[in-house]
Amino acid sequence: MIGLVLAAGAGRRLRPYTDTLPKALVPVDPAGEGTTTVLDLTLGNFAEIGLTEAAVVVGYRKEAVYERRAGLERRYGLKLTLVDNDKAEEWNNAYSLWCARDVLAQGVILANGDTVHPVSVEQTLLAARGGNRRIILALDTVKRLADEEMKVVTDGAKGVRRITKLMDPAIATGEYIGVTLIEPSAAADLADALRTTFERDPDLYYEDGYQELVDRGFTLDVAPIGDIPWVEIDNHDDLAKGREIACQY
Repeated sequence: MIGLVLAAGAGRRLRPYTDTLPKALVPVDPAGEGTTTVLDLTLGNFAEIGLTEAAVVVGYRKEAVYERRAGLERRYGLKLTLVDNDKAEEWNNAYSLWCARDVLAQGVILANGDTVHPVSVEQTLLAARGGNRRIILALDTVKRLADEEMKVVTDGAKGVRRITKLMDPAIATGEYIGVTLIEPSAAADLADALRTTFERDPDLYYEDGYQELVDRGFTLDVAPIGDIPWVEIDNHDDLAKGREIACQY
């Protein structure tokens, strides 16, 4: 199993940082000097759970990731493979994850490049492995939800029934935080669902690919992460929160 980070997005609401950097390289250290980024935190989590390899899907301002690759490898003791997304500024992330379909075949812990979270999330996913679980989503069942969150409805042993932002928060079981454990045995099914999804509409999310799997009868499981600090960084308010949280790790 290896780590996988989706880091191809532009994050235009984080300008001026993202005028020259992809979203995953926006500084989350308190001084904003760039000593720590979301990519740093995620790779650090991967290293802490014993992974020795990771892949990063790059697109927008990918040259910044290429320039830092050797330093990141030394810092975290990980061999990094960079996967180019040729449509990062045109299409949404269903296509971005599909670009890493060959990586999925190795089994991955997938993390969005804009999610600041502690290593306990990865540890929770690893602890949930076993049985017939092939895809396990990290789920926040504590946070009060609103319209923007990626909401999930689960049904006992049937696992995920719905995953979408377009849902009444009152009926959701929790929020998918952007971290997933994907076993090798799920890779081909997921890649096919992702292809169907972006061919239907290139603006769709990879979570819509998850829904495609559910609609096909595939069981997606969840692992509640407990009451922990984390944030998805979409704008400057989120960035300020991310810097507060990153100080705790």
